[in-house]
Amino acid sequence: MRTALCTDPLFLQHAEPPGHPERRARLEAVTAALDRSGLVERCVRLAPRRAELSELALAHDAQFVAALQAQIEGRSGFVDPDTYHSPASWSTALYAAGAAIDATRAALSGDVDAAFVLARPPGHHAESRRAMGFCLLNNIAVAAAVARAQGADRVAILDWDVHHGNGTQEIFWRDPNVLYLSVHQYPFYPGTGANAEIGEGEGRGTTLNVPLPAGMGPDEYDFVFDHIFMPALRAFAPALILVSAGYDAHVDDPLANMRLVEKSYAGFVHRLASLGKPLVALLEGGYDLHGVSASASATLDSLLHPAPCRQGVAQCAPPAEESCARTRAALTGTTLGLALADAA
Repeated sequence: MRTALCTDPLFLQHAEPPGHPERRARLEAVTAALDRSGLVERCVRLAPRRAELSELALAHDAQFVAALQAQIEGRSGFVDPDTYHSPASWSTALYAAGAAIDATRAALSGDVDAAFVLARPPGHHAESRRAMGFCLLNNIAVAAAVARAQGADRVAILDWDVHHGNGTQEIFWRDPNVLYLSVHQYPFYPGTGANAEIGEGEGRGTTLNVPLPAGMGPDEYDFVFDHIFMPALRAFAPALILVSAGYDAHVDDPLANMRLVEKSYAGFVHRLASLGKPLVALLEGGYDLHGVSASASATLDSLLHPAPCRQGVAQCAPPAEESCARTRAALTGTTLGLALADAA
């Protein structure tokens, strides 16, 4: 596929305090691995630009944005015990959101088939009125909201980060036109993402959570994709698929307890690419330098060269099958619940 890549050394200006896991070395390791692979030269390069405040306001409360800017611009400190900022973090966060927006626009317009945004700070924990979990602004939510505002009838956001994307879920909790799907370790930070969390009001049934206990691996994740995510995406028929591409479910990650390997992420991309929709992935977590760089390389290679992927994993550990069953039960009576019941 014709694939865009957006990254830039400016994303290293979000400078971490000593010992923090969300560190510049993560992005340096990923970009070095991509340079060695030869994949970069096959991509369309996109330069990042700063998001406009009006674009942020499509996903974030405007008063929150103004207060966050006043708090962090030009300063070092923390917005909560986990979430730091350095003097350049406000500008860097605007560029991260702008990169997500422009990559999404390029995919929606047909200029490219897919895009991969390697930016920091990450975003999926940031809520409409709160920065948290290493995240200042919710890049993927802003991109989805801009896509909707510019005519995309339906947008799907799939989150495979090991931590639940509470911010993305909160922002689209009542929106029937944005499908949020997440598979994540549970119970775990941030404490959200139970099977019963399916949205409210008009958005009831367009949030799908499949929480998994620690220790789950490739077979269990493939089962979730094949029995929940892929049927739901086919039924929802989005104009665009966005991916919160965190790599902290990798077996070597120091902050979590899952057992994925880099080829697991290639399989996820092959499945999603088979739907024939514009596909945009945004870097989220991943804190082992080899794990994040090898997994991101596998993701980009799969975006460039999508291949058929075996679907329909027959067996996996019982906790994953049971979680899928609880998700289907929670969605009973909704449109997607019917689609999942048929697929089962």
